[in-house]
Amino acid sequence: MYKGKKVVVVMPAYNAASTLERTYQEIPMDFVDELILCDDASKDDTVELAKKLNIKHIISHRTNKGYGGNQKSLYNKAIEIGADIVIMLHPDYQYTPKLIPTMVNIIGDDLYPVVLGSRILGKGALKGGMPMYKYVSNRFLTLFQNLLISYKLSEYHTGYRAFSRTVLETLAYNDLSDDFIFDNQMLSQIVYHGYDIGEVTCPTKYFEEASSINLSRSIKYGLGVLNVSIVHRINKFGLMKSKMYRKKVQ
Repeated sequence: MYKGKKVVVVMPAYNAASTLERTYQEIPMDFVDELILCDDASKDDTVELAKKLNIKHIISHRTNKGYGGNQKSLYNKAIEIGADIVIMLHPDYQYTPKLIPTMVNIIGDDLYPVVLGSRILGKGALKGGMPMYKYVSNRFLTLFQNLLISYKLSEYHTGYRAFSRTVLETLAYNDLSDDFIFDNQMLSQIVYHGYDIGEVTCPTKYFEEASSINLSRSIKYGLGVLNVSIVHRINKFGLMKSKMYRKKVQ
């Protein structure tokens, strides 16, 4: 625990057998109390490897529920086992586990209730191999979102995130999409409900085994991001009451 707060790392997995062990070996376990892995109907040996690594909590989806659906299962389980600080770490080794202590410190010392590992701060994105078209689209979408959502972040599209229990107990994240746009909707919820967000510079790696979405899915995601930003602003103006901005019923 960190100052009496239980730290849980959650890992959304899909065909992660080739990278899971490398990710696991770098997790600083002196900062982490428990791990949860959710396998989204992988076609490889992700679950078997997770068992060999003695990961205590393993959730197996019999059918693929999507990236958002995977996270919903993880956060629900984290709350169930009493997590106070929840860190989402992709098991594809794209984000370094070595930042976990920093993210735990920020939330555990009540500096910010949400922390993002940003690939854009500094020169980590392009240096780490982010394709130029993804970098340009990331910058454009982030500019659009900062204007519409009225909150300044270096990027809204990182998959490296940490949350306090209070945030997860407030957000109605189970109402969100099961697809990749889930991440963006969740940040919109966080800003809408007035939570502050901290960012830390995160080196990232792009390589063959690291998960990524293709061009067509990227375009679909980008259009979804624009829609989320517009809906956020309309709700802030009081012209709409979307279900996604309600608080979770306890």
